[in-house]
Amino acid sequence: MTPRFRRAIVIVCDGLGVGAAPDAAAFGDEGSDTLGHVLQSRRVAIPNLTALGLGNLTPSFDGARHGAPRGAWGKLAERSAGKDTATGHWEMMGLLTPKPFETYPDGFPGALVEAFERRIGRSVLGNVAASGTEIIKELGDEHRRSGRPILYTSADSVFQIAAHEETIPVADLYKMCRQAYELACLEYGVCRIIARPFVGDGPATYKRTHNRRDFPVPPHGDTLLDRLAAAGQPVFGVGKIEDIFTGRGIAEAVHTKSDADGIDQTLLRMKTQREGLIFTNLVDFDTLFGHRNDVPGFAANLEALDRRIPELLDALGSDDVLMLTGDHGCDPSDVSTDHTREYVPMLVWGPDVRKSVELGARTSFADLGQTLADNFGVVRLEAGESFLAAL
Repeated sequence: MTPRFRRAIVIVCDGLGVGAAPDAAAFGDEGSDTLGHVLQSRRVAIPNLTALGLGNLTPSFDGARHGAPRGAWGKLAERSAGKDTATGHWEMMGLLTPKPFETYPDGFPGALVEAFERRIGRSVLGNVAASGTEIIKELGDEHRRSGRPILYTSADSVFQIAAHEETIPVADLYKMCRQAYELACLEYGVCRIIARPFVGDGPATYKRTHNRRDFPVPPHGDTLLDRLAAAGQPVFGVGKIEDIFTGRGIAEAVHTKSDADGIDQTLLRMKTQREGLIFTNLVDFDTLFGHRNDVPGFAANLEALDRRIPELLDALGSDDVLMLTGDHGCDPSDVSTDHTREYVPMLVWGPDVRKSVELGARTSFADLGQTLADNFGVVRLEAGESFLAAL
């Protein structure tokens, strides 16, 4: 079959929630609204995203609503048992995670830590649930004196290792993460190992770098990416997409330094790849602003993305479709620094997409993947309902 849309560009604004999901209370996130609370806090100039319908989605702010959005707009609720990057991305590509990964809010078990220390030949600092920026301020100096890596976690299923790039070279940190994967992921049910390199001369100047890498468990079943690859449709990953899917179904990929670089790399790829899927993750919303409770920073990043929307739309061909979404919430106005269980946006635009189509509140992130599976004529995914006919 000939796809209706020859090429799809999917951009994930990591952590951009648009209001509490129906089951938010079960996750301790009742009342969360990442977008709404950011827009409430200050005047935020996002005319292009408003025209696409983004402001119509938040339940707690009316000032960015648009009467007739340029394309299709709606929101997606997550069905998987989690509110993290992996489950969110896997579900949007059609794979549900019914059982949550293990979390360790009180630190990792002694047996796991001791086994990890034996593997790497040195002891660790920390082993607590903490903010990544705060723990390097607290333990960074001791880490540099002792050479001991900093181990910490969060409300998510993550085993995070922070190290100064001059104390533990990045390549060595990645090796430690692979060793941790064999223990924490394979034996203790952790979803992801994350390398958190940083630089600086002291607590006031310590700063995490773009050399972060994720080492997650692989998806536990086929995703849209696998189906596209089997059908000969190219998939290009931008940002941490390659890590999230452990490379499966991805023909080529590029890691990025920032969200601005993510848009640059997406536009660059659009010049050469004329079919299949370009799949981009913009992580700064989450890592730099949501987790740090930085409302002004989150607002500024929204404005920066908004200024790039015309470039993205102008780069679309007559048979292209652009989809903008999120993978979970990360409300920067929340009392915690953790992810929040929220709806995520589903904005769709293309020269051949019907205007002002309301997609409504949909019951799974997988509706996005199922729509693309329908479009490209690949085997139906395990979850999701296509909205291709509405477009």
